[in-house]
Amino acid sequence: MDVGVPLGEVPLLVVALLAAGVVTGLLAGLLGIGGGSILVPVLYEVLGALGVDESVRMHLAVGTSLAVIVPTSLRSFAGHRARGAVDMDLVRSMAPAVVAGVCLGAVLARYSDEAVLKAIWVAAASLISLKLFLGRDDRRLGDAIPGQPFRAIYGAFVGLLSTLMSIGGGVFITALMTFYGHAMQRAVATSSAFGPIIAIPGALGFIWAGWHVAGLPAGSLGYVNLLGALLIIPTSVLATPLGVRIAHGISRRKLELAFATFLALVGIRFLLSLIA
Repeated sequence: MDVGVPLGEVPLLVVALLAAGVVTGLLAGLLGIGGGSILVPVLYEVLGALGVDESVRMHLAVGTSLAVIVPTSLRSFAGHRARGAVDMDLVRSMAPAVVAGVCLGAVLARYSDEAVLKAIWVAAASLISLKLFLGRDDRRLGDAIPGQPFRAIYGAFVGLLSTLMSIGGGVFITALMTFYGHAMQRAVATSSAFGPIIAIPGALGFIWAGWHVAGLPAGSLGYVNLLGALLIIPTSVLATPLGVRIAHGISRRKLELAFATFLALVGIRFLLSLIA
């Protein structure tokens, strides 16, 4: 791989990746999300600084982010399940459809219109964060999440978009549960279970999608760069339990505001990239 930065700046890049790992782990534990919305732009810029060709840079950022989400989301799920906070019935009812959506997302990843995905993120993040900022329980969609086929359809939607956007799916699951009156802690804990369900087949799908692609940097397995993942994974895994403890130690309202703020920031980031 052609390292396009002076040798003296390499430590700064390493520190940036390690810091991204810490943020990813905290978000995974605190909000039940995979952290891809943080990792993808960081990895994209780092890969660019290292001279990686633009034609494969975004795919590498997304694929590597999915690989990083695997251990982080497993640690987050284990922490929340140990506290008895995960709705396993909901997880089991949606998991097959989520995996099907992930597989479709891996196939479509190379051909998807980036602008469309960003526009979807802006719209979804704006609506959900607005609901959480207002904190109005009387705006629920109902008292119980509908059964099948709604769960299968929604699960496939979550798997598809989460793979294309390299997120753990927590945003969509948490939103679904809060719209149907579940406590935020319960929603965050349950959403953490979908991280591994999305990240494992998603990462494998990006490895497959990039298997014969030319111009990939050293240390890459398809569209997953193992060197980058190995730098980020340790700090993200270590930081995840702290996020779990914070999530279960603060009030529902504070957690709602934290989640709403996160969604608003992500929405703004995508909106700025669309109009730039």
